[in-house]
Amino acid sequence: QVQLVESGGGLVQAGGSLRLSCAASGNIFRTNAMGWYRQAPGNQRELVAVITNGGIINYADSVKGRFTISRDNAKNMVYLQMNSLKPEDTAVYYCNLNGVRTSSNFISNLWGQGTQVTVSS
Repeated sequence: QVQLVESGGGLVQAGGSLRLSCAASGNIFRTNAMGWYRQAPGNQRELVAVITNGGIINYADSVKGRFTISRDNAKNMVYLQMNSLKPEDTAVYYCNLNGVRTSSNFISNLWGQGTQVTVSS
């Protein structure tokens, strides 16, 4: 059993910063790409940023230059540093693990429970 647990959400004023963390726990042998998605009320879930286990990164155009994704493979963690936050960044942010190899099987497409980020104007 593998679980993803996010932390670091909250309320911040426009222009402020937040750092999200996501920890993958369980009997993990190898992880694939890890990333962050977000979903605002009435909208579909959208990609924010993704990083492969080799360090290749992709950002949504809306966050380029403001957000930075990173990961610690030894700790099975992924981070999202969010700077210059805007009210339109308000959403529930979800951690995603594209796939994970455990000692007994392969699990694809895991999601965390989500963490609320609210940016006030």
